[in-house]
Amino acid sequence: MAVPKRKTSRSRTRSRRAQWKAETPVLVPLVVAGQRALVPPRLVRAVQRGLVDPFD
Repeated sequence: MAVPKRKTSRSRTRSRRAQWKAETPVLVPLVVAGQRALVPPRLVRAVQRGLVDPFD
């Protein structure tokens, strides 16, 4: 496992963390039982097969 040679200062750590931004999730519109639902792309087939209920 990699071990840092020096301690990272508090200001350096916090300024690096401040650059992180949350992204909005990608959602795909899908019509299920006559209702429009927004689901992640990886769940589209599961919703179509009835394995996942998008309205929970």
